[in-house]
Amino acid sequence: MIALIDYGAGNTASVSNVLKDLNVEFILTNEKKEIDRSEKIILPGVGEASSAMLRLKELELIEYLKNTTKPFLGICLGMQLLCESTEEGNTDCLKLLPITVKKITSKNLKIPHMGWNSIKKINDSKLLIDVDDNQYFYFAHSFFVPQSKFTTSVCNYEFNFSASIQLNNFFGVQFHPEKSSMQGVTIIKNFIEKC
Repeated sequence: MIALIDYGAGNTASVSNVLKDLNVEFILTNEKKEIDRSEKIILPGVGEASSAMLRLKELELIEYLKNTTKPFLGICLGMQLLCESTEEGNTDCLKLLPITVKKITSKNLKIPHMGWNSIKKINDSKLLIDVDDNQYFYFAHSFFVPQSKFTTSVCNYEFNFSASIQLNNFFGVQFHPEKSSMQGVTIIKNFIEKC
């Protein structure tokens, strides 16, 4: 069973629909005991980092999520929250990756970065099996995770940033797989079946 965490900052409806289409057993929850009964965890994310972290703190989920050994997938803001901190509201995050999330700044770029863009794989990850280089995914974000040794694919938006990351059992994608057609379904299916 998948625990889809409902913490008021997630695009849970779209992710739920993909899980239903895949006939995957899941529960939409913010209860620690229910998350604990699950085999895997998905932390979706749409919204602002400081309010998301405050909500996770109120739900007493921060230490639990940091210490889980279950396969974990963070989507968009859910990926950014895996980092040390973010420039968005100068917020401390889950501190799993020693990285600061940065604001996209450019006179030439449309911000937020919104729409379809391609990714390039740079490290092996079970999450990216059967995903081709230069495959397009749907992005919607104003902050980014800089490229690092944890980066498994990059997207270019005048500069390269992390499109996906991995640290042990923690996986993250900056794009929205639930809004990325069949290639996005492949990402979620890989997480369910291979991670």
